Amino acid sequence: MDRRAFLSTLAGSLLAAPLAAEAQRLGFREVGFLCSASSAPYAPFVAAFRHGLNEGGYIEGKNITIEFRWADGHYDRLPNLASDLVRRQVAVLVAVGGNGPVLAAKAATATIPIVFASGGDPVRAGIVASLNRPGANVTGVNQIFAALVPKQLELLLQLVPKAGRISALVNPNYPDVELQRLELKEASTVIKRPIHIVNAGSQRAIDAAFLTFVQPKTDALLVANDPFFQARRDQIVALAARSAIPTMYFEDEFAVAGGLISYGASLKDTFHEVGIYTGRILRGTKPADLPIEQPTKFELVVNLRTAKALGLTIPPSLLQRADQVIE
Repeated sequence: MDRRAFLSTLAGSLLAAPLAAEAQRLGFREVGFLCSASSAPYAPFVAAFRHGLNEGGYIEGKNITIEFRWADGHYDRLPNLASDLVRRQVAVLVAVGGNGPVLAAKAATATIPIVFASGGDPVRAGIVASLNRPGANVTGVNQIFAALVPKQLELLLQLVPKAGRISALVNPNYPDVELQRLELKEASTVIKRPIHIVNAGSQRAIDAAFLTFVQPKTDALLVANDPFFQARRDQIVALAARSAIPTMYFEDEFAVAGGLISYGASLKDTFHEVGIYTGRILRGTKPADLPIEQPTKFELVVNLRTAKALGLTIPPSLLQRADQVIE
């Protein structure tokens, strides 16, 4: 841990007890919110989370407080941030942004209820015993991002059917990176084309990765699900445009920011559900009695302006099935 992160955690720990006591004196319940990403790109998702809480009768500043901890893409900070929230004796610990936060939360407490949102397989990762009966003190929402890779590539190849070189951008520091590599290997078999995996775990590494996409030329690119990439959304979208590379993203905010195409579960819906589950637990429901939720709808977003800039023609069949078309 770097010095700034250590001092921040230490300061938070020193203030935790009196602040928690004051919240209890006012009759508030405190919710801990642990996220592996940064606060700015997650603002719309936090709003959806609050909305879910509100539906259960819990309003921030009225009967609950929310204590946020952001790892800013530094996954090594998660254990200390989780421990800090546990020391505050929060009523519920929300852990979002991949499997890293929930694994850190589980390691920090076996008693405080944990509600997670993650894109990996929670059973395979050892987070819960099963989807229907999660067991212990953990429940949440599985966004199944990794399982969508073959479909994302299929949709991307409808835009660039003659793509010769296909690449994928992954973060080697992401806790679920091995699962992502496995999914990409399996997807390569499905589309019957090799996928060249390029690692980037920092802002500078992302810049370097796009230099490798230019020579030899990458004809189609998939950006793997990762909260760190969400924090670098504008950088990645700008580099993809500058390099003229048709790129598939896992979340609609990339397409809204100028990315070509995205396909995945609605993160706003996911965080809304996390808020609802948190409210139910605050009312006394045990996490073990709440099955793991999974999305039933996946959103396809196409940016026509970007397609035009890349000289691509969107097939009518793809436009018809799109949930949102940005013109």
